[in-house]
Amino acid sequence: MVKPKGLASRLMLAQVLVLVASILTAGLVALFVGPPLFHQHLLESGHSDDSPELVHIEQAYRDASVVSLGVALIIALVCAAAVTWYVTRRLQAPLVVLTDAARELSRGHLATRVPESGSGTELNALGGAFNLMAGQLEQTEDTRRRLLSDLAHELRTPITTLKLCCEGLRDGVTPWDERTDRIMTEQTDRLARLSEDIDDVSRAQEGRMALEKDVVPVGELVWSASQTQREAFTRRGVNLVAEAESAPGVAVFVDRRRMGQVLDNLLGNALRHTPEGGSVRLFARQTSNEVEIVIADTGEGIPPHQLAHVFERFYRGDTARDRDRGGSGIGLTISRAIVDAHGGGLTASSDGSGRGATFTVALPVSPRSPLASSSRPRAEH
Repeated sequence: MVKPKGLASRLMLAQVLVLVASILTAGLVALFVGPPLFHQHLLESGHSDDSPELVHIEQAYRDASVVSLGVALIIALVCAAAVTWYVTRRLQAPLVVLTDAARELSRGHLATRVPESGSGTELNALGGAFNLMAGQLEQTEDTRRRLLSDLAHELRTPITTLKLCCEGLRDGVTPWDERTDRIMTEQTDRLARLSEDIDDVSRAQEGRMALEKDVVPVGELVWSASQTQREAFTRRGVNLVAEAESAPGVAVFVDRRRMGQVLDNLLGNALRHTPEGGSVRLFARQTSNEVEIVIADTGEGIPPHQLAHVFERFYRGDTARDRDRGGSGIGLTISRAIVDAHGGGLTASSDGSGRGATFTVALPVSPRSPLASSSRPRAEH
């Protein structure tokens, strides 16, 4: 099997081909153009056409030209070899580093990075792209590990509870009564919801979520979400202020059911973290070509170091991981994935602990919305 030529040999071969072509061109020009011109100048300088010195002078000219071209070719080859060696060293060093780094990355060493080589903009850009890829792979792997760990934690409690109930029933220690039935039902429902939640997130983030979009007035989304959650807020003693007419005439092109799911998740999250006597405000506002649906509460707030993590799977601010208190930790992840699938964005903000939190759903205004085609600026109130 013929071994592929390396970068140095390829560069040297290219240099030699260029030099040979250049020397051949120069030789042909000197052979067919130089002698006639030289002969003409000799005649004009007073030499006769049959002078014996003329033949000797022309032969000397030809010999000098051949020697000069030969020496030039040798010097050019030496210079080409030196240039090839220098350029090859400049190119090979960062490429070898990049190759070794790729090999380490393939072995699972995701913390591998390549330093800036200083060998040119293109190689620096290649190294930067490699580092970006390695960083994303490392982040994905960290997320996968954390997801598996959190998923195992989420499954452990219901599985353990079901296992204990089954053992008690089998041994005759636990009777099948209303309490046992309630426990078994709650835990199986919990596992079913967790499975559905994970499937929803995966389908949304992978673009497999089927959306039945239609033009929906924003006011209808706000009103429907508030009516769905009204009873739960009343039971907890939390005031829900819904402003269904806060963005009159504005419509969005969305899946009504999925956006209702998003607003239910956000309102439920606000309710869990707002104490009795507090309030949650739900309203909409138009900004440029987008409409924002805002859920602002007066509850516990979010510490600054937690804001960047609130949309991560299974993330909950409380370390105790109380499901009844902190939720499954996946509702906000699902909500962001659904909003992203609609071409919008979901963000969270808070002034800190005890100062409430605000979640903002930004969606493109439907082209069929009356205000979407209006060039008149919207008045601020």
